[in-house]
Amino acid sequence: MNLFEKITNGTEKISIIGLGYVGMPIAVAFANKINVIGFDVNKNKINLYKAGVDPTKEVGNDIIQSTTVDFTSDENRLKDAKFHIVAVPTPVNSDHTPDLTPVESASRTLGRNLTKGSIVIFESTVYPGVTEEICVPILENESGLICGRDFKVGYSPERINPGDKVHRLETIVKVVAGMDEETLDIASKVYELVVDVGVHRAESIQVAEAAKVIENAQRDINIAFMNELSIIFNKMGIDTNAVLKAAGTKWNFLNFSPGLVGGHCIGVDPYYLTYKAEQLGYHSQIILSGRKINDDMGKYIAENTVKKMIKANKQIKGAKVAIFGFTFKENTPDVRNTRVIDVIKELEEYGVEVKIVDPVADKEDLWREYHIEPCDVKDIEGVDAVIFAVPHEEFKAITLEDMKKMFRSTSEIHADMIDEVSATKESHLSMKQNDCVLIDVKGMFNRQEAESSFLYWRL
Repeated sequence: MNLFEKITNGTEKISIIGLGYVGMPIAVAFANKINVIGFDVNKNKINLYKAGVDPTKEVGNDIIQSTTVDFTSDENRLKDAKFHIVAVPTPVNSDHTPDLTPVESASRTLGRNLTKGSIVIFESTVYPGVTEEICVPILENESGLICGRDFKVGYSPERINPGDKVHRLETIVKVVAGMDEETLDIASKVYELVVDVGVHRAESIQVAEAAKVIENAQRDINIAFMNELSIIFNKMGIDTNAVLKAAGTKWNFLNFSPGLVGGHCIGVDPYYLTYKAEQLGYHSQIILSGRKINDDMGKYIAENTVKKMIKANKQIKGAKVAIFGFTFKENTPDVRNTRVIDVIKELEEYGVEVKIVDPVADKEDLWREYHIEPCDVKDIEGVDAVIFAVPHEEFKAITLEDMKKMFRSTSEIHADMIDEVSATKESHLSMKQNDCVLIDVKGMFNRQEAESSFLYWRL
């Protein structure tokens, strides 16, 4: 009887190491079929899961409350499993080099509790070679076991799209690789338990690692192209969204749009590939050019906000700006590597006071990582500009009329000037779009309607 058969008949368990936006949906899916140990070093997170609360909002509180996942922060419990899935984040350092600390730490933890006959599958996004050249030696050193004899390894990159309720674990083909045919076969069959559309058996672990890292590099480059087009069309006075809508009528035109590119995948993964290329003596041109464009978009948005405020006769130093949305993408609480922070920092360089509204963002992470405390919508008043940075569903109920109430009135702005000019107070109050600056990064509002009431700009 092989390991797959033991797992399916309940005599062996699997473990998921890392219960975040990727690990939690995997753990819950497997728990519907087999015995699962869900491990995370974050005790507070484990306590939330045990209490039936899903801080990731990926599966929902109801499912967390009913799942049979055995949640634990006790690493010794990993000894009770024979099939391990490592799903920890792989960020980058401030100099854009890979930060392998989480995957190395997870490997050490698992290595201390690894038993003979186990299979270890890594899901974390890495550059080709990390699984076999970095993780395997750590597992061997910590466990005293020999890879290939006492335990086996494989790689199956995560493809979960946070906040996406359509493309889920069950509906995305799973790429699976193993160090040998036996490992590949067992790992594939295990994943087939939960992936309805099946698996793709990759030729090698490095092929699977490379496949994952280029998926997001390709998307990053395409978005960079859209961002560059936005910059060009802005100089021409052409609406980018209108151009893309027209071009999109052709069957083979790719559907991408401009915007801020952050998060733990698209804004990070390309650097893993270019780092490995640099080690081999090749300096990436297209990938890094795309990265530079996308990394500069926060500054670009802030600069255009300031330009519009100047056009509206606002005093920049001391001005107040409200930014709606802080997470790296819509409808997810994840604030990791959000590029909205670039907009904030650039505005603050001009002496602008920034207020953040984001009912979706994880408030603890907001404070821990950025020292930002969000405001409620009702607290936004007397501002000089509003930026809609992330199109959360919660924001779609906000109307243009609602927004007008958030701005500092013309009478407030010009009170100290009224005695110096001949115009009456009423003439100042008659100002419309020249008074209110609305920056709509993702095009949430109808352009014509917005331009009738605001000094409006979007990518």
